[in-house]
Amino acid sequence: MTEHPDHLDLLPDGVVVADAEGTVTAINAVAAGMLDAGPPAQVVGRPLAEVLALTDHDGQAWTDANAPYDGLPTRKAVPEQAWLLPDGTEVLVTARLHRPVRIGPVASVAISLRSGRGRARLDRDRSDLVATLAHELRSPLTGVKGFVQALLARWDKLTDEQKKLMLTMASADADRLSRLITELLDVARIDTGRLQLHRRPTDVVKKVLRVQESISVATSTPVEVDAEADLPLIDADPDKVIQVVTNLVENAVRHGSGPVRIHVGRWADDPSYVAVTVTDEGEGIPEELRKRIFTKFWTGSARSGSGLGLYIVRGLVKAHGGTVTVDDRPGGGARVLTAWPQAE
Repeated sequence: MTEHPDHLDLLPDGVVVADAEGTVTAINAVAAGMLDAGPPAQVVGRPLAEVLALTDHDGQAWTDANAPYDGLPTRKAVPEQAWLLPDGTEVLVTARLHRPVRIGPVASVAISLRSGRGRARLDRDRSDLVATLAHELRSPLTGVKGFVQALLARWDKLTDEQKKLMLTMASADADRLSRLITELLDVARIDTGRLQLHRRPTDVVKKVLRVQESISVATSTPVEVDAEADLPLIDADPDKVIQVVTNLVENAVRHGSGPVRIHVGRWADDPSYVAVTVTDEGEGIPEELRKRIFTKFWTGSARSGSGLGLYIVRGLVKAHGGTVTVDDRPGGGARVLTAWPQAE
């Protein structure tokens, strides 16, 4: 009979070890507490099937369902599965089957028990993600469908101007839907490290002026651009630069209450970088929230928006070897600075 080793108690997960005869040779305090088996020293020497009081929703025991000592002689592990403790709490259980001789009998079984709360939290996060996406996708899709149905039902009664207005609105909703899908794809590429950049020497001032022209058409908020003279080209993907600046300006328009200003110049912290700084006259961003604004689905208010824009901004700028900083605008409001490496 083997006394349970004290070092197992240093592990965050529950551990149970049994020998070739199915007798428990070691158990740590975490596992003993989970299984309500009593003091570890008194558990050693008892049958594994008795100590491992785990059942599924049908009442079947873990040892009966997985038969660790039987089955294929090449089996070396039992994959992670969800099981229920005696008090009904879900735990994640996995096992390692040790065979000293290849295709030989099992000499020992090591079982790990981990709380299922982490997975439950992940499931909740995924549910929140699905709910958020469903809401964001449904809104423009409802607009497109509504305008199309109205056109089909009242085509002969509508004037050309009314038809043109409805088609314009449907097109705008379709663009919004397409952009959201693009944002989701960008998030997936950033998360998996598969973001592709087509970098080349880029005139960042021209790209900023293009964003100013595009956004000024769609909003009554003034967007002003101030650019220093003789700025170097930056080493960047032009389309990604436009995407970053567009997201920052639209976010400033959404949360600000006055003109949005864009300043382009050399970065004071490192003149080898060109900084694009977007400021608004809104309420600003509290210091304790400045790290959170770059997380997925952070909106900071009840106003519209997918909450993906700033997450994508940080991912794209970092992929270029740049940086993003957030602070207060003198006089009130928020200031977001992105720094881009200049072209060689």
